[in-house]
Amino acid sequence: VQFVESGGGLVQPGGSLRLSCAGSGFPFDEAIMIWLRQAPGKVREGVATSAPGGATFYTDSVKGRFTISRDNSKNTVYLQMDSLKVDDTAVYYCQEHGSTTWGQGTQVTVSS
Repeated sequence: VQFVESGGGLVQPGGSLRLSCAGSGFPFDEAIMIWLRQAPGKVREGVATSAPGGATFYTDSVKGRFTISRDNSKNTVYLQMDSLKVDDTAVYYCQEHGSTTWGQGTQVTVSS
């Protein structure tokens, strides 16, 4: 099982970024995929979830600003992040629900 995240970077408040995560080693089209983040000094938290049937879920702090989507043909899950805030600064990870494997993550820094 492997997760490879990409797309992070430095962006000003109010800006946008699109993260990608390629998963392998498991049946991606059957997987519940989760985006999580860990800010400095804080515990890792779930941000958005994509279920195989199309349902999506978001933590309250990102509702209306972040959108999770997936392309099963590419074994890839995306996180479109709009109206970014300084508090969104973190390392972002993706993971299959129930997996104990972590990717390297991708750093998102929101700063003026």
